Amino acid sequence: MMYNWCIFASKRNIMKRQSISLTKPNDEWLKAQINSEEYTSKSELINALIRQARKQQFQADSIRAKLDKSESSGFTVDTKEQILEQSKSLLNA
Repeated sequence: MMYNWCIFASKRNIMKRQSISLTKPNDEWLKAQINSEEYTSKSELINALIRQARKQQFQADSIRAKLDKSESSGFTVDTKEQILEQSKSLLNA
């Protein structure tokens, strides 16, 4: 399905209208979220998902930068991948 979206931005940005295509399962999922009254519109939900993805990307970039700094400092002989795996296992414990 094709939709026109009004994306609301901060005061510094101008609202942009976008047209996107959704698969049927994605469209049904969006409708279910709206019907659950957690979000008032598909635009609001799409913006929330984008904010969440941007936050996750920022966090991942921050971790990568810290890993790069640690690895280049000679503080450890572990690789970035090893440090990341150790961190993940600690978070999942």
